[in-house]
Amino acid sequence: MSDKACNPDYLAGTNSVAFVTVPDKDSAKKLALGLIERKLAACVNILGKIESIYMWEGKINEDQEYLMMIKTRTTRIAELSKFVGENHPYSVPEVISLPIEAGNLPYLKWIMQTVPEKVENKD
Repeated sequence: MSDKACNPDYLAGTNSVAFVTVPDKDSAKKLALGLIERKLAACVNILGKIESIYMWEGKINEDQEYLMMIKTRTTRIAELSKFVGENHPYSVPEVISLPIEAGNLPYLKWIMQTVPEKVENKD
């Protein structure tokens, strides 16, 4: 199926959802506010207390975390990831993104209106 087959007014992959885990709700709110204020995200959902089981430094760990679901433009993922890395309490924060292939067109357009395209420096 081509990009235009889903919706002729949206190019699949223009927007993305990024996922970030954090140790507590305060960290999630701080990061979310920073992302919104910097126009790196249109919306951040904070999902409460998830159980994470993972390998870290050769040991299996189990922790309760919060999951952030961040909606943004795909072109801004690198900046979003950099901001998270500089402001996250973990030394190696999770930042993964998935392209949004299709969805509610007015919502997808709202993301694009809220998060400006990346502006290239001319220096």
